[in-house]
Amino acid sequence: MPMVLPLASRNAGTRALITGGAQGLGLAVARQLVAEGATHLALVGRSTAKGAAAVAELEAAGARVVFIAADIGSVADCQRAISEAISAMGNINALVNAAASTARDTLLDATPDGFDRMFAVNVRGPVFLMQGLVRHLVERDEPGSIVNVMSMAAHAGQSFIVSYSASKGALVTLTRNVANAWRRHRIRCNGVLPGWMDTPGEDEIQKTVHGATDDWLAKAEAGQPMGKLVKPDELAALITYLLSPQSGVMTGSIIDYDQNVAGAYPE
Repeated sequence: MPMVLPLASRNAGTRALITGGAQGLGLAVARQLVAEGATHLALVGRSTAKGAAAVAELEAAGARVVFIAADIGSVADCQRAISEAISAMGNINALVNAAASTARDTLLDATPDGFDRMFAVNVRGPVFLMQGLVRHLVERDEPGSIVNVMSMAAHAGQSFIVSYSASKGALVTLTRNVANAWRRHRIRCNGVLPGWMDTPGEDEIQKTVHGATDDWLAKAEAGQPMGKLVKPDELAALITYLLSPQSGVMTGSIIDYDQNVAGAYPE
């Protein structure tokens, strides 16, 4: 009879590297992994202060955690992050690409430098992080799991996020490509497409880019079909499921995580 792992231990064997792991969705995923039995985590981010706070919190919960300061837009930093994570933990078998640039631009004001930076962080970085993990797993002949965080904007996106939308669409295709290429090595790759999400980063963007007031979240949520924005801790539970053995042979799946349905129109 198949064994059903309880929630508290379904990720007991997961040793994950999480980009954007010191705040927002990345930190929510780290917390959920620890709650599900993970004992070794590597968090990648740019703020050493936020990294130190995240490490202290997760280690107080019983995990061994390392913070790696890195710019995901740098291939050298991505390669170093994989190397340092392996060195610190002995081996890794999971990757969550949660870090992203959300810079705004339209088709008419997009610049070559801005476009290149967007793709460096949102596409090239994940590619070389996936390369590092897959190479490590193949050398060890061990299974692993990757979850890429995209966005509902991959379906189209608003006019003021043209480069962002294009980068997330590219990551959708890469997720399927990696899933197909490495499934016979038992390396799975799935993706989630969250809608408008309540994170510290979104709060900063709303206030600095869109001129929103402190009550922007309450106003935004009042207009949503389910009365709230996507919450990181709720999405985190889906991501940790995809990382875990409980998701079985699931690979190449792209999951919309939103209350607005792509392709639906008012009746």
